[in-house]
Amino acid sequence: MPAQSNIARPYAQALFELALERDALSVWDDRIRLLAAVADDPVMAGLTHDPRISSERLSALIIDVCGDRLDQEGENLVRLLVRNNRVDAIRDIAQAYAVRRADAEKVVVAQMTTASPLDESRQKQFAEALQSKLGRSVNLEFEVDEELIGGAVIRAGDRVIDGSVKAQLEQLAGALGA
Repeated sequence: MPAQSNIARPYAQALFELALERDALSVWDDRIRLLAAVADDPVMAGLTHDPRISSERLSALIIDVCGDRLDQEGENLVRLLVRNNRVDAIRDIAQAYAVRRADAEKVVVAQMTTASPLDESRQKQFAEALQSKLGRSVNLEFEVDEELIGGAVIRAGDRVIDGSVKAQLEQLAGALGA
C-alpha cells in the first residue's frame, strides 16, 4: 500500500491548481483543514472503516457535518475522496496543500514543539528569529510534547532543528555507548 503522503500529493496539487485558478487559496485551505478535522474525529474515523456504511452515506455524513462551509466543489471533493477510499489521506492532503500554498505565497510553514507551553511574546520572538534565519515570512505553529523534557524541536520544510533535552540525552547515551 502506498504511503499516505504519496497518495496525498496529486490531490493536493490538483486542489492547489484549482484554488489558484479561482484565486481562492485561503478558501480551499479552510475547506481542506475542515475536512481533515472531520476525518480525524474518532467517530467519523470509525465510520470510514465500517463496511456497513455505503460510500454515498459516508459522503453525505461528512458533507452534513461540514454544513454550509462546503460549496459544490467541496462536496464533490468529499465524494471523490470517499469513492476512492482516501478519507484517511485528508490530513496529508491538507498538509501538502498548505506547503504548496505557503511556497506560492513565499511563506514557510513551520512547527515548533516545546516541552511546555510558550506565552504569546515568546512565540512571537521565536517566529521573528526563524523568519530572520530563513529570510521568508514564517507561519509558526506551536505544539507541546512533555516527553522532550526541555528545549524545543523546530520543523520547517525539510529542515529540523532539534534543541530538545531528550535529543541531547540520546546523543550523550550514544557517545557513551549505552
